[in-house]
Amino acid sequence: MPDVLLRELYARALGVINDAHLELAPGFSVITGETGAGKTLLLGALELALGSESPSSRLAVTPETRAVALFERRGEEIVLARESGSNARLRSSINAAPTSAEGLRTLAQELIVIHGQHDSLALRQRADILRLVDTWGEVDVAELDETRRLLRDARQWREGSGGDASERTREREFIEFQLQELASAELTTPTELSDALRELERLSELRDGQSQLLEVVTELDGDHDEALLAKLAHAVSRLPRESAYDDARSLLASALDQARDATRELATLSDPEIFDPQRIDDLDARVAQLQALARKYGGAFEHVFVVREQLVERQQELVSHDERALRLDGEIAELESRERRLADAVRRARERAADELSKAVGRNLERVALANASLRIAVEGDDGSEAQILFRPNPGQGEGPLASLASGGELSRVLLAISLETASPDVVAVFDEIDAGVGGQVAQQIGECLGELARRQQVLAVTHLASVAACADHHFVVRKETAEGTTQTTVRRVEGDERVGEIARMLAGTVNPESRALAARLLAREQGIRG
Repeated sequence: MPDVLLRELYARALGVINDAHLELAPGFSVITGETGAGKTLLLGALELALGSESPSSRLAVTPETRAVALFERRGEEIVLARESGSNARLRSSINAAPTSAEGLRTLAQELIVIHGQHDSLALRQRADILRLVDTWGEVDVAELDETRRLLRDARQWREGSGGDASERTREREFIEFQLQELASAELTTPTELSDALRELERLSELRDGQSQLLEVVTELDGDHDEALLAKLAHAVSRLPRESAYDDARSLLASALDQARDATRELATLSDPEIFDPQRIDDLDARVAQLQALARKYGGAFEHVFVVREQLVERQQELVSHDERALRLDGEIAELESRERRLADAVRRARERAADELSKAVGRNLERVALANASLRIAVEGDDGSEAQILFRPNPGQGEGPLASLASGGELSRVLLAISLETASPDVVAVFDEIDAGVGGQVAQQIGECLGELARRQQVLAVTHLASVAACADHHFVVRKETAEGTTQTTVRRVEGDERVGEIARMLAGTVNPESRALAARLLAREQGIRG
């Protein structure tokens, strides 16, 4: 039993499909029907549910469209769905939980691969081809990947922690210059600038008031007859000596003493030696220096001390970095050597695997109606990760990329030949008109190949050929019916006599006793082969 199965496909209101429901089973299932019946539209519904869409299916979307694909993976159900609303905008969901179309596509890549005539999810990326090679040859790249991860981390650390050696040297020298500049400033405390400004303001006020203060002291108590205190003393001395004037005389004498004391204090302040003019100049220069540092290192003087600590920390980091970088350079050199050795080993393993897979697939080409063609899987690059499939349709023709040289039918059949060797039970395979352009014995061979493939993974194919349809385990027929001016497409599973009738139609274009007899023999022969 495959690990992944497509259990149900449901489509509603998609173009001429009103309501279609397929219940699928393990093995090989085919979808048949007359040209234009809607087989392509049914696959379009599947693509919608997987998050993709073809131009025809997108144009067929209506406000009631709903497409659902129900998968079973190791016993767990996974429901992928898209439906449109009144504005015909498609909404996506996984197990009824809203998601995006990209979310659907990402999950679908793990569940199913659709091989169309002009496109294939399995060959869209070189990485997909490389996975085929690695899986086939059991190429182990874990050690190479881990070595590259370690090498990437080491390089990122070295580059992200100071750049290269010359950059780190320049940064370290600049930090040393900044720290020397701050050290030469001999900073004391974070309040030094504000303290210096207050002291400068006080001394400047004293200096600016000196000449005026000297005039006031001279006017109060100068060596001249007009001095105010001398006149006051003279006036007090002229007061009568009678006791009635004693209180007034005492008050005036006290006032005179206080005025003389105040004048002496003023005289002290007016002494030019009370402050040092050089001190003012020094403070002025210091304030200018500190303000310049504040502007350079953050705007606020207090921040200069924070920056200084940060510079010291960064200096220590760089010193530590240089020490570690010396050790890391050795580790990187060792990792680079190991990477080259492992990459070379992986490349050789991939070359062997690609050569063996090419030969194995080549042996299947005749079985899929490509007897004259040749195929080669080429791997290039240091580790062989540049993989591509080279194809030659006929002898004498040039070899080139498969997607460029193969026709639509050839591309599908090459995918079948590859799938016969690389099929995985954890993915469902869908083939869209893989039998285009072939018939007779070749068609029968393709049908047998699809049946063989279905023993390892579930296979669903759209076909026009009876020889292919007869090889299937399960058969679905798409029919387009017109009634009362309305055209609708229906899909139903056919068995027994109904299946004989459909095979007969595919063989002869009409159902009659002769075509039914031929169809019965074809089915009996295929069932006998499978049995």
